This record gives sequence, C-alpha cells and structure tokens, in this order.
Amino acid sequence: MRRRSVLLAAGATAAASVSPTSAHAATGAPGPLVIGHRGAAGWRPEHTAASYTLAVETGADWIEPDLVATRDHHLVVRHENEISGTTDVAGRPEFAGRRTTKTVDGRAVTGWFTEDFTLAELRTLRAVERLPLVRNRNTVFDGHQRVMTFQEVVDLARRLSRRHGRTVTVFPETKHPAYFRSLGLPLEPVLADAVRRNRLGPRECVIQSFEPAGLLRLAREERLRVPLWQALGTRGGPYGHPVTYEDMMTPAGLREIAAYAQWIGPDKSSLVPPSTLLADAHAAGLKVGAYTFRAENQYLPADLRRGADPNAFGDAFAEYSRHFALGVDAVVTDFPDLAVIARDSRRDSRGDQRPRAKG
Repeated sequence: MRRRSVLLAAGATAAASVSPTSAHAATGAPGPLVIGHRGAAGWRPEHTAASYTLAVETGADWIEPDLVATRDHHLVVRHENEISGTTDVAGRPEFAGRRTTKTVDGRAVTGWFTEDFTLAELRTLRAVERLPLVRNRNTVFDGHQRVMTFQEVVDLARRLSRRHGRTVTVFPETKHPAYFRSLGLPLEPVLADAVRRNRLGPRECVIQSFEPAGLLRLAREERLRVPLWQALGTRGGPYGHPVTYEDMMTPAGLREIAAYAQWIGPDKSSLVPPSTLLADAHAAGLKVGAYTFRAENQYLPADLRRGADPNAFGDAFAEYSRHFALGVDAVVTDFPDLAVIARDSRRDSRGDQRPRAKG
C-alpha cells in the first residue's frame, strides 16, 4: 500500500474541512438516503430531465448525473462517452461519418463519442432508453428528451428544491477521468469551476468517482467544500491505479480513503455478511452508500426472484430491508420510489413518526 499512501497523504488536509456526516445530516431524511441513480432510470430514460424530476417527485434525496466531456470541453450528462445506446445518434445521417473505434480505459469501444461532438451538436440529439429489452415500457419516451449539461441538472435540482421545500443534492460522477485527461479534456477542473460558480456546498453537491487520482485532484481544489465519494468496483482496480478495489476495501485501505473522501460506494453484494466492509468503513469514519438497487429479477439475489421472467419484478422491498437492517447510510437505486416506500415502512414499523425535515 505504500505507493498509494504517498498519493493519499496529499489529499488529507484539503478533505479534512468537510465533515463526513454533513451531507447526510443536512437532508433531515428519516433513515438512509435514497439516491436516484441517473434519476428514476427504472421508469424513464436515464439522465433526462423527466428521469430526474420523477426521482425527486417520488422522494429521492439525491440525483446522480454521470459526467463526460464534449469536444469544446463542456460537461454533459451521459452514462458513457459512447452514446449510441443512449441517444438517437446512430439514426442521424449527418453524423454517420463519426462512427469510430477507440480504446477507452484499455478497452476497444466502437460507436459515437461525446468528445467528437460540440455541445451545440449534442443538443440536436435526443435520448433513448438504454435497456429497451429490459425496460420496454420506457421506450415510449424515446426521442422526447435531449442531452443535458451538468449546469442544467444543477438548475433543475434547485427548481425542484424550491418546488418541494427541501434541498435536492446533486451527486455527479466523473466517468473515465484518466481517458479524458489524456485527450486534454480533464473533467475535474471544469467540474470544480461549476461547483464554485454555483456556490454549491455540502448540502447541494457530493462528487463521486471510481478513480482515486481524480478525487485527489478535487480534494486539492481551492474553495471546493463538498464531500467526496470513492466508488468501489467488485474486481480489479481503477484504470492505471496500482491498487485493487479489494485492497481498497481492507481496513487499511479504508483508512487511506478516509484521508480524502467522506463516503465509499461499494456494490451492494460487497456488504452481505460475512463481509465486514460496512463495519470497517464506519470504524474508519466513512459513510457507506450501496449500489445499484433494481427491481427486475435478474438484478436481485436468487432467493428474491419471482417467476422465470428475468425482466419481471421480484421482491425488491425485501432487498432494501436487508440492507437497511445492515446499517447502510444510503442506497443508489433505479427505482427511488420503491426505496422510499421501503424506508418509510421500516421507519413506521419502528414507531418513528418524525416528519421529514425541510431543506
């Protein structure tokens, strides 16, 4: 762990100014936070205004935009920089010549890439459902929503905060940050500038990434006083990073993460006993948000599936209950409405009738 320790020490001072619990306590949420994964991606095409709006309307505390860069260095909200699965670009003859193959974080990918488009060009595209075979009902919305910028998500969150009388936190994730740095389109400085320009504080913004190096860059940014969230994969490690996720999830690794971040975000399967990850993270002073909760059978544990159809809904409520009982601080979900129902049911069954505090 020594190579990594040298890197993390540089972030400790900057990160110390943000309380590990500030973002959680500020919401007043009764129990674990509910984070709308790309909005309410189970019910609307992901990363659209309709998806984010529905997430908040059904009770999500935070909404999550994934961030990638355009050719003219704007931050736009897409799951990946390759956009053939989330927009109608493949059917646009004017962009047919931009289909190409690139190596992104060591993997060959063929399609259309945000970094080959200006923001003005991307605005002409329309969003489509990324998983049409799983969520066929969502395809009715194909073509009705455009690609959003990060600034538009911030503006939407503030409008929704005013409408609902509570603070809606924006939870951006930097996607493929090392790749974008290699193109001369680094995500972190543009994101930091946007956070400062909008005067976003810990109640309004938490930044996540799977890449420690990018989070360390943000920890060193001046006047950036928002919590950081280290996302953790289930195997291997961050691209180009000498330490695996397995090492990062040890007690020693968690203490090093706590030098620059306030949260970890492991896959939900990583928290199931006999794993001690949740207790170890709390012992290191870290909050824990588990990802990604979905309702379809194929994404649920085998014992919670109902019937043989992989796309039919299983017992999603039971899975939320299991993780709430473990003591997670947040759940990242495609179905925030279901998570809120599960959370409220747990609260009511325990006799906690406290109303939600307003932002």
